[in-house]
Amino acid sequence: MTIATLNLRVAPRRMLSEREAAAYCGIPAKRLAIAVPPVVMPHGAKLYDMHDCDAWLDGLKGGDVAADDDIIGKLG
Repeated sequence: MTIATLNLRVAPRRMLSEREAAAYCGIPAKRLAIAVPPVVMPHGAKLYDMHDCDAWLDGLKGGDVAADDDIIGKLG
């Protein structure tokens, strides 16, 4: 039997695309911007900070959930 060792180095990414951030948070992409505001990068792309996603998720666990009226107000 041959034994092999595999060393992988994965560069951590802090900024996520809308699809990646939605999957990370477990919500549909169309609802992501309501929960977590995107960061507009210098080249114009809208990306989501993983720390912002984590803060929003932590707030849900702590009972700091925005009221329905607050969410509707953000929609305009």
